[in-house]
Amino acid sequence: MAGNDFTPRMQQIVLALLKEHGPVPVKQLADQIHISKRTVQRELEYIPRALKKYGLTFCSKTGTGIWLEGDRTQMEVLKAELEADDALDVSDRMERQKRLVLEILKDKTLKKLYYYSDIFGVSEATVSSDLEAVKEWFHKYHLEIKRKPGYGVFIEGSERDFRRALRVFIDENIHTEMIQGLYEDRNQSVLNVIQNKSERNIYRILDDDIVKRVIACILRIRDKRILNLTQDSYLGLVIHVAIAVNRIRRQEIIEENPLMADFLQKDQDYDLAKTITKSLEEEFQIQIPEIECAYICLHIKGSKIQQLNIDEKSKSEIEESRELWEVVNEMIDCYNDGMAYLLKQDEEFVIQGLIAHLKPTLVRLANGMKIQNPLLEQIKRDYPAIFERCRNVARVIEERYGYEVPEPEIGFLAVHFGAAEVRMESRKENRRKVNIGIVCASGIGISRLMSSKIARDFSDRVELSVYGMTDLSPYVLNKTDFFVSTVPLKEEADILYVSPLLSDEEMERIAGKVRQCEYMPKKQDNKEFTIQLDQVNFMAVQIKNVIRLMEYHRVDNGITFEELLIAVSEKLASFADRQIMIQEDLMRRERLSSQIFPDLNFALLHARTEGVVKPVFSVCQTKDGTPFSDPYLKGVCVVLVMLVPKDDHEAENSEILGVLSERLIEEEEFLEAVRHGGKEEIRAFVSQYLNQYFRHYLDKM
Repeated sequence: MAGNDFTPRMQQIVLALLKEHGPVPVKQLADQIHISKRTVQRELEYIPRALKKYGLTFCSKTGTGIWLEGDRTQMEVLKAELEADDALDVSDRMERQKRLVLEILKDKTLKKLYYYSDIFGVSEATVSSDLEAVKEWFHKYHLEIKRKPGYGVFIEGSERDFRRALRVFIDENIHTEMIQGLYEDRNQSVLNVIQNKSERNIYRILDDDIVKRVIACILRIRDKRILNLTQDSYLGLVIHVAIAVNRIRRQEIIEENPLMADFLQKDQDYDLAKTITKSLEEEFQIQIPEIECAYICLHIKGSKIQQLNIDEKSKSEIEESRELWEVVNEMIDCYNDGMAYLLKQDEEFVIQGLIAHLKPTLVRLANGMKIQNPLLEQIKRDYPAIFERCRNVARVIEERYGYEVPEPEIGFLAVHFGAAEVRMESRKENRRKVNIGIVCASGIGISRLMSSKIARDFSDRVELSVYGMTDLSPYVLNKTDFFVSTVPLKEEADILYVSPLLSDEEMERIAGKVRQCEYMPKKQDNKEFTIQLDQVNFMAVQIKNVIRLMEYHRVDNGITFEELLIAVSEKLASFADRQIMIQEDLMRRERLSSQIFPDLNFALLHARTEGVVKPVFSVCQTKDGTPFSDPYLKGVCVVLVMLVPKDDHEAENSEILGVLSERLIEEEEFLEAVRHGGKEEIRAFVSQYLNQYFRHYLDKM
């Protein structure tokens, strides 16, 4: 295999070069594989010798980059061998430790430290340190990493706990590209599910052939209880069964538990588990014990069904489920009485979240089924108040049905309630005080008592004003959200008629009106003025960003135009997809009409692009102030880049940057600063010209 000649680092570099169709700068390659340029350059010294047996040549050229030359067939052979070796970025300690857990779970038998150090390309001392770091993870599942001096490392614990650790590891790593593909392809042919999938994931625990045949068995069972499982639950079933088959074939059987097996045999889902078991026995020619069948049933019972599709039919079905609604309403009241009303208005929370979650939860609790919650400890640590309130919510279920709700289930409730509370709190940012007018015949006496009662119940949520019948001028009507009146009024306004003593029912009507108004825009006397204020604020923020975020860097004279675009985009965007957008949009604009001005010694590259979210002004000078050597940039010693985001404010942003491009031609001292000045000197000119523009902008408002 290629791994005998290539270190993991070399594998990453060569694989990246094999995927290129021409020279690539070392810096670009280093960023692509997430290691430093210096590390790449150090590893390059050893690559030519390793390539000899494949008849390939390593090439490099200053200012151009590095590449491979040779027979394409041999390149494909090398690529296949390197990919099969499953190279790992050993600099990522957390990823390496996760892989160490994976390797131990793949085979719990005795292994020397050298076995792991060879896999990861690190020292035995590093492996020893990593073993100490992952020991606690295994300990949570009653498994112990044992060291036998002179022999190596092995794992000690029961088969039941070993299976549990496997399941949890899979739960923690369920969201991988291969697993997502497995779910999406579950109604396609089995071969399509397995072939062309990378092995760099948790499936290295299992034998590919076993996984493929297990999928075939499950696909043959067209039971709606399987078809309606959520993505994670379906994938979990496939993996659970594959693990069970793999362990049974190795004669590693879970310890018998007659009570559980007898109990589950009476369950309505046990027949489905038996159907799956029979299919597996025929496929693999093995005998599956009753306890294994019981655990398959347990997995089915503990699985979640897909979220409800909230169409009219689904809503109708939910509305008819009166008991479920009663339970949910009681749970929300118990969570927090003060925010209960708003939580009940959140359809995403009530219907798509809580009700969809509660139905399978009640099934699990009724049958004593357990569920894993890998986020439990994090939820308890990061959101203790929400978790504790959900303990009270769980008591609603316990008191109504007599089920004890375990902490993993409480954790899932906390996820739903916490998400709803965050949504509600985000809406609170827009909440305002509500202006209420209290009206009686004279504006004194009883209206003062009403005002005191309302103020006591709503405190700083409202602003109260007391009026007599003759006080309701157009100004008062315009600024008041609604009126609370004990007398009939002829004015056109939003009015709640109440009794002088304000009953509980009337106070609830007022509360509903307050909740409605505090999320509505405040009444304005001059809407046009507020619009102008918003425009001024927007322009001020954009101008400030251009000045504060101005980029400035210097590059070698020998850099090519294409390399310059790459260097500029890397400075202006953090993510590769946005960098590519910037490069392509600048190149596209340049092809339309070149913006290279050799007579003035500068180039102005500008474009509208989705690669940025704010307007950008960037200066890129040569290091020694002399022109670039690239013929395309002949005579140019500085490149200016101006980028406008593709959004609803293209016109305003273009106008701001247009001021700077105009001043470049008009003001020789600005152009000279751009060509040879330092960052702060250039920024001072930018600030000066945009300051002048903003003052002129205000004068026109």
